[in-house]
Amino acid sequence: GGPGKGGNEQSRMMLYFAGAITLFTLLPVLTDSLRRDVREISFQDFVNGPFAYGRVHHLQVINQRFVRVFLRGDTAPSDPVGAAGSAGGNDGLLPAHGAPDGSAAVQRGGEGSSAVYWFSIGSVDSFERKMQELQTSYGIEVKDHLPILYTNEFSVLTELAKLAPTLIILGLIYYSMTNMMGSMGPGGPGGPGNIFRVGQIKPTIIKGDMKNKISFKDIAGLTEAKVEVMEFVEFLKNPEQFRKIGAKIPKGALLCGPPGTGKTLMAKAMAGEASVPFLSISGSDFIEMFVGVGASRVRDLFSQARANAPCIVFIDEIDAVGRARGKGGMGGNDERENTLNQLLVEMDGFNPLTGIVVMAGTNRVDILDPALLRPGRFDRQISIDKPDIKGRYEIYKVHLANLTLADDIDEIAKRMATLTPGFAGADIANVCNEAALIAARHKKTAVDIGDFESAIERVIAGIEKKGKILTPEERTCVAFHEAGHAICGWFLEHADPLLKVSIVPRGTAALGYNQFLPKELALHSREQLFDMICMALGGRVAEELTFGRITTGASDDLDRVTKIAYSQVSVYGMNERVGALSFQDKGGGQNFTKPYSEATAQMMDEEARLIVKNAYERTRNLLTEKKDQLKLLAERLLEKEILTHDDVVALLGPRPFEMNATYKEYIDTQHQWKSKLEAAAAATAAGATEATAAATEVPTPEAGGTVERPPSPEEGPK
Repeated sequence: GGPGKGGNEQSRMMLYFAGAITLFTLLPVLTDSLRRDVREISFQDFVNGPFAYGRVHHLQVINQRFVRVFLRGDTAPSDPVGAAGSAGGNDGLLPAHGAPDGSAAVQRGGEGSSAVYWFSIGSVDSFERKMQELQTSYGIEVKDHLPILYTNEFSVLTELAKLAPTLIILGLIYYSMTNMMGSMGPGGPGGPGNIFRVGQIKPTIIKGDMKNKISFKDIAGLTEAKVEVMEFVEFLKNPEQFRKIGAKIPKGALLCGPPGTGKTLMAKAMAGEASVPFLSISGSDFIEMFVGVGASRVRDLFSQARANAPCIVFIDEIDAVGRARGKGGMGGNDERENTLNQLLVEMDGFNPLTGIVVMAGTNRVDILDPALLRPGRFDRQISIDKPDIKGRYEIYKVHLANLTLADDIDEIAKRMATLTPGFAGADIANVCNEAALIAARHKKTAVDIGDFESAIERVIAGIEKKGKILTPEERTCVAFHEAGHAICGWFLEHADPLLKVSIVPRGTAALGYNQFLPKELALHSREQLFDMICMALGGRVAEELTFGRITTGASDDLDRVTKIAYSQVSVYGMNERVGALSFQDKGGGQNFTKPYSEATAQMMDEEARLIVKNAYERTRNLLTEKKDQLKLLAERLLEKEILTHDDVVALLGPRPFEMNATYKEYIDTQHQWKSKLEAAAAATAAGATEATAAATEVPTPEAGGTVERPPSPEEGPK
């Protein structure tokens, strides 16, 4: 049937459901209205009333729970027979309540008798014993005892009232199953388990003619990756160009790289550039609580793709379903593995894809199933890494184009690219937005370089905690700790150059920080790693030399030291005793066994401790030698709280090592900015002086003017 038929059926079922609820609500009222003429009394009222006056014809025990009292035909309900048992009032008559069994209002128990009262009993044996004792106490012979009849009765309405909740629940189940069976069909989406249509999937479909689309021009810093992705667009736009020479269109490409580098943005640009439909879906959308839904949704996705061919299918975060089978820590996940198997079959099975390119994005390519990465499925792996200084410059230019800047965009982009090594595209966008927020917070009309530097500090070290109060002892300890890092970074050749040192509390835990300019190196020598350890230990050693004690402030430094030392021994093969061996943890920390013996593990521990011990001694010797400069730097920190590169040069002298090109360029640019700001400040001051002089100048009569002076405050306005 069509949609109209389905809607009518649903309305009819809702009407049935409402009727059942109404009937269930009215059943107690209907049953109660049929038994209002039978009055409930207690056993004591029965003894003191009808029995004492001899008006009882016989008794009837109903369902072993109730007793119905039949009076003789010559006794009316309004007879004073009930007066003795109605001390509570009600004009001598017993209160009228419905019998719980729902029996007829007046039942004939015998000729000339009618049921007028009823009462409850605990058990039949107890009731019989009480009646026998009662009649004996009245001197009634056994042969004259009241006849007691036993019967079982039930009411249709009462039983229906009991069954109504069960019937309603069964009706709802039947309605759900009917809908499920109605949505099933041979080869239909979702298959036999398609309850509530959970087997279907709704990808985001982007057409080539959509407005406000992202293009490859909006992507900067990813030149090589952009070229490869643009090839796929060209494959779909001009397939004949490749088929003429026998080339096959690649089945798919995997965009892999660290978080925030622009994998999803690259896919959006591909959707904007391609003139074919673009189907986007997340890997987690295939996972559901019902068994078989994941595989069903994969089938549904590719059936939609075939209907829209030629097209592009993009699966974001594919590691949600593409994790290697049987390597899930405690065992495999059957539902996820079935989903992966269906994905493998759809991408390269008996029904090959024609005119469909599958793209996927992940930052965990190491955990994907090998069958997913083979040629014929994902033919290419496009690596999207963090940009270098040139890439960061291009990315900054894209984001800065949307801001109102106080300075030249090229100069700001160049300086910011130098200051943010290791930043991904998302980090750069965050820095630009933070700078704009800071400028707006200070009521500025444009964003200047100072706002960008504050934004970098906000992103790296956290928000400034102006309200955090440190004791004088804590503040002094933090100053010497940060000065220790700065001294080591200044006088160690392979340490990163120092840019700024601060003792202003920031973030959740940082009481101070040093800002360095890391060298963007692909390779590190043993000497470079050793200097990095010494610089990290500088704060702890400075505390010990100055105060004779240590604090918990070096916890982050020690964590970094431990990682570097163990990496030297167990990963990089830089230890003579362990040898040229590498034991990298490729299981993400979930392996329960180590690929080496206990003796080797003990040897690694000893060698890592030895490296840290030697670095500690070297750092101690350096800071002991530079103790006066350490004290001078710490005292100036306590005075100014923030020291720049020029301040450190004035205190310690020039760094005794040759500057690398990036560092030298940054320092030169810093001096240029400083000179420019000083010139601007001087020009502003000169302009203000001239304006003041012009306002206070008094014209002379020789000049043809009238001598007029401004009124004094005492005189008031003229």
